[in-house]
Amino acid sequence: MRSIWNGAISFGLVSIPIKLVNATENHAIHFRQIHLADGGRIRYRKVCELDEEEVSGGEIGKAYEDADGTMIPITDEDLAQLPLPTAKTIEIVAFVPADQIDPLQMDAAYYLSANGVPAAKPYTLLREALKRSNKVAVAKYALRGRERLGMLRVVDDVIAMHGLLWPDEIRAPEGVAPEGDVTVRDAELDLADALMDTLGEVDMDSLHDDYREAVEELIAAKASGEEVRPAESGEGGGGKVIDLIAALESSVRAAKKSRGEQDAAADGEGDGGADEGDMAEVHPIRKTSSGASGKSSAKTSGSAAKTAKKTTRRTPTGKTVTRSGGSAAKKSAPKSTGTKKSTSTAKKSSGSGGSGGSGASGGRSAAKKTTAKKSASSGGTAKKTASSRKRASA
Repeated sequence: MRSIWNGAISFGLVSIPIKLVNATENHAIHFRQIHLADGGRIRYRKVCELDEEEVSGGEIGKAYEDADGTMIPITDEDLAQLPLPTAKTIEIVAFVPADQIDPLQMDAAYYLSANGVPAAKPYTLLREALKRSNKVAVAKYALRGRERLGMLRVVDDVIAMHGLLWPDEIRAPEGVAPEGDVTVRDAELDLADALMDTLGEVDMDSLHDDYREAVEELIAAKASGEEVRPAESGEGGGGKVIDLIAALESSVRAAKKSRGEQDAAADGEGDGGADEGDMAEVHPIRKTSSGASGKSSAKTSGSAAKTAKKTTRRTPTGKTVTRSGGSAAKKSAPKSTGTKKSTSTAKKSSGSGGSGGSGASGGRSAAKKTTAKKSASSGGTAKKTASSRKRASA
């Protein structure tokens, strides 16, 4: 890597020759301005306002514009004569805990490389001292014509320096916080904690610029003459938050789904609601008034009575066999062989008639005929039995 600045680290009376190397690089895609009519490039030319002539870079110098518009020329020689002790030195002024540095002050990052073999020993000494103390070094240095503030820390086996903004360059956050008193409930905090735990940690090396990759693919497709198809738009994450609890619950479920986790257990831990997809299908129940219910019951009772009346038959022996709907026949007579057969036949007939829901009336009709037929047969059997008994007694 090419160094952009050579100097030394001043560590008390110890001087460490170093080279300054950029630790970051910009991968942003830059565009040129063109004339839409013919595709010609648009350039900016440096023109003097007095003679309206274009001037080259060698003819351009620095000047400070006063409040009344007067230009005060400042040359590089003027700046070089200023008493700047940090012109070629990174001067360490203090060692502080890292949490005392406000991240808002962070600016560009650099690697400090030992410049030459003699610098290896003091460089390693400073690196190991920073490691063991768990502190960072605050330093002053000069770069590109101005004095700056920096922070030195250890990254792997290298000392890195972060440029810092001066404290007076950090603006106070006045009028930025929400106005008025806002109350946050414990349930909302619990859901926020659950979302944070679900998202968990991330490998920083796995993060990349999706937009830049899409722009590169677009440029490659246009350069090869391919047809550029519009990308499918994802679900919008914006919009007005109506229910914070519901939004947090949905966020937790979405985070678990994206990480391939089962969220059934989380849904059952009292999240206060069910998923839209987990809800069972609900069928409306017809409501009936008490009067209608009474009428329906009376109608049913009347129908049952009518059916019972129709299926009641008296056998020749004076016994009564009653049939009600598709149920088994009730026997009011003492046990006899003929009656048993009649009842069994009636049961079979009733079962076959009641098995088909659509043929209920047909089943009842068949049951009536079978009952009447068997009853007649039962009567004949009873007569034969009675005459046999008389002959036996004689």
